[in-house]
Amino acid sequence: MGGTEHLAVRREGATLILTLNRPEAKNALSLPMLVGLYDGWVAADEDDAIRSVVLTGAGGAFCAGMDLKALAGKGMDGEQYRDRMKADPDLHWKAMLRHHRPRKPVIAAVEGYCVAGGTEILQGTDIRVAGESATFGLFEVKRGLFPIGGSTVRLPRQIPRTHALEMLLTGRPYSAREAAGIGLIGHVVPDGTALEKALAIAEQINACGPLAVEAVKASVYEAAEMSEADGLAAELKRGWPIFDTSDAKEGSRAFAEKRAPEFRRA
Repeated sequence: MGGTEHLAVRREGATLILTLNRPEAKNALSLPMLVGLYDGWVAADEDDAIRSVVLTGAGGAFCAGMDLKALAGKGMDGEQYRDRMKADPDLHWKAMLRHHRPRKPVIAAVEGYCVAGGTEILQGTDIRVAGESATFGLFEVKRGLFPIGGSTVRLPRQIPRTHALEMLLTGRPYSAREAAGIGLIGHVVPDGTALEKALAIAEQINACGPLAVEAVKASVYEAAEMSEADGLAAELKRGWPIFDTSDAKEGSRAFAEKRAPEFRRA
């Protein structure tokens, strides 16, 4: 199903699972990983049989951020992917969800380190689950760097500004419980079960009308950039057509007949 040496791809029902697969480096970002991620988002967008995406990491870690050796000019794995980067200079930002928003819901399943670029990618996901020993944080300022993956813009919109600024300006680590307390993640589960919980949430989403799910997600993000009045107007424009779909008719029939709906995305 595609993927690269640092990004594993598999399907489980209607869910596409993208696994950051460089455990020897705590899944630090590499060219093969970025190319694989980008291709994974595109595959999810283009395949109507995929209704949700789960992003996770191999080897008990999510992502420890950018490969600093590469940033220092000491090379990076996957030189064969340089042509992809040259052809699309924005590919790495799309891969990290800075310049791309997938149509389908994206659920993060976090174990271990989710720091620096890992926390930045996390902010591009929709629902977030973490093992209780997971660690979060934006360490860039401690290294004299800037979290240019979008965190100075997104984080204050996703959690209270005082918490966002503390995370951004101190560069300190946050436990999963603390991250949940400030609203960065939604679920804390026993270590080793984040993927299981994420897949359970994905199954709940997959059982819903796919056109409705995609429209709801799009509306939430669209309205976030608007005034309340403009957002409400945009919601009606996006939401009313859903009532005319065969998915909506099937959902109503199934409810009346007390059975599970069989959505066909139309």
